[in-house]
Amino acid sequence: MPQLHVVNHPLLQHKLTLMRDKTTGSKEFRELLREATIILVTEATRNLRAEEVRVETPLAETTGVKLSGKKATAVPILRAGLAMVEGFLQLLPNAKIGHVGLYRDPVTHKPVEYYFKVPACLPERDVFILDPMLATGGSAVQAINFIKQAGARSITLICLIAAPEGMAEVEKAHPEVAVYTAAVDEHLDERAFIVPGLGDAGDRLYGTE
Repeated sequence: MPQLHVVNHPLLQHKLTLMRDKTTGSKEFRELLREATIILVTEATRNLRAEEVRVETPLAETTGVKLSGKKATAVPILRAGLAMVEGFLQLLPNAKIGHVGLYRDPVTHKPVEYYFKVPACLPERDVFILDPMLATGGSAVQAINFIKQAGARSITLICLIAAPEGMAEVEKAHPEVAVYTAAVDEHLDERAFIVPGLGDAGDRLYGTE
């Protein structure tokens, strides 16, 4: 999977371990996801276009770097992806935000759309899809479909944990989309939950278990 990037930074892996712990409460879980998102976004934006500029410090003139390429747009997959937006905006505060509302049918495990709204300028932007869990890949593939239909040409998927099954689905449907994650876990169980995973990210974020 050439477009898969597993971020092995020790700070990220430490936070992921705390999030896996079933005793971690919602408040800490939300804080950890925000912090983990910052690290993942830092890696996912490593190749943003930049240009050299001259800048005057209090002591002398020197050469610096400023972003010069496409502007960024974050598109969280509701509801769990919404908790990653704050971390994204801490690094890219001028980013526009779209939203994709999808839920997984409990019987078929297929994604069901209930909301979609994104900025009108997607063809001129780098789009980053945010979702903590890449399980079956159905929601991610559907979100990418919608975003492509809206005109996006540069798309990156950022997730905290991926399952091999979900990665395979994304690669089959959208082989050009890069995926940044903290871990690729073992497999999906009979309920299509990632194992060992961390449970239902949305429930743990919002205390709805």
